[in-house]
Amino acid sequence: MIIDIASLTPQQLVCPPGRRRIEYVDKGGLGLYLEVRASSPGVATAYIRFRSKTGKSAHQRIGSTAVLSIPEIRREAKRIKAEITLGADPRAEAKARKAVITYDDFFQNHYLPHVKLRKRSWDRDEELYRLRIKGALGSKRLDQITRHQVQSFHSALAAEGLAAATANHHLKVIRYSLNLARQWGMLEGDNPAARIQMLHEDNKIEHYLDEAELQQLLHVLRTDRNRPVCNVALFLLATGCRLNEALSATWDDVDVERRVFTIRATNSKSRKLRSVPLNDSAVEVLNSLGTKEDGGPLFLSSRGRKRDERRAFTTIAKQWDRIRRAAGLPELRLHDLRHQFASFLVNDGRTLYEVQAILGHSSSKVTERYAHLSTRTLQEAANSASARLAGNGAKRPD
Repeated sequence: MIIDIASLTPQQLVCPPGRRRIEYVDKGGLGLYLEVRASSPGVATAYIRFRSKTGKSAHQRIGSTAVLSIPEIRREAKRIKAEITLGADPRAEAKARKAVITYDDFFQNHYLPHVKLRKRSWDRDEELYRLRIKGALGSKRLDQITRHQVQSFHSALAAEGLAAATANHHLKVIRYSLNLARQWGMLEGDNPAARIQMLHEDNKIEHYLDEAELQQLLHVLRTDRNRPVCNVALFLLATGCRLNEALSATWDDVDVERRVFTIRATNSKSRKLRSVPLNDSAVEVLNSLGTKEDGGPLFLSSRGRKRDERRAFTTIAKQWDRIRRAAGLPELRLHDLRHQFASFLVNDGRTLYEVQAILGHSSSKVTERYAHLSTRTLQEAANSASARLAGNGAKRPD
């Protein structure tokens, strides 16, 4: 039925007896019509009818008269008609939008399989997603995720009381995953997580031991009954290695004669092969292990599940907590032993370049965090000038 749809009242939006639906075609010639169903009297749904690029008749929904007025419906119909005239295909675009997968589908079936082969900490990404990210963004299609949603989620994590570094890690996972979606052609346009400002991270916690504390720690490490764990700690203190690098090391990685410990790329944080020089203290630890004949890991626990069975460590957190408390240093982390090693080098006058090379830092900026440790060395250098000013230096000829 062709009619001026503006003349229809809600009371007229009903189906004739015996019919399930009826169309009221607007006489404006845009292909606009109202569909009224017997199940919803008094309300109509507006559509525009057009020819698709394949020549078939197609229909694009505009909206309900319960939400839109007739003038609003006509304006929207004109806009859609103009786009169709310029070559747009609303139905194809709608189907394409529906074809975009959800973030949960992408993360579980595309992102995780990719990073499991390439990222050592993929399980941390999975944990962050499962615990918090999924609930906030998982049900949304990739093209539905907005910058505001990501920003609000990031801010909510901080409000929840999470550390700035932890909140930022969530944002990094979202940003990296959506970058991959763009690279793979699964997300068009900009990454909604791009350029969102990170929270300030004051996480450079470093516990440097004074001489008395160092001696307390060394006394416990040399006398405690748990020799395997104490040997791990002494090795970290003597080499500056990371815990994972030490626990993953095997005797094939060590050349005691040449005094070199080679950290394989698979065990290195930088994913690059690295050689660590072994000093006398490190060699002393290695010679005391008694695991060389096994030809496997350097460090083995004192007992496995069976009597006399020894196995590789997976963690030493519980044992370390007891040892550091015994030394009166309950806040000392295992990673602080790496910082302590760096302090030995810097305070002995070694350059930051040497520290960077031994610790395996990929950037000098990371090593610069130890620059303040050279205060004593610089003070001694400054005192040499003071000695000259006091007249204690050799007199220069005129």
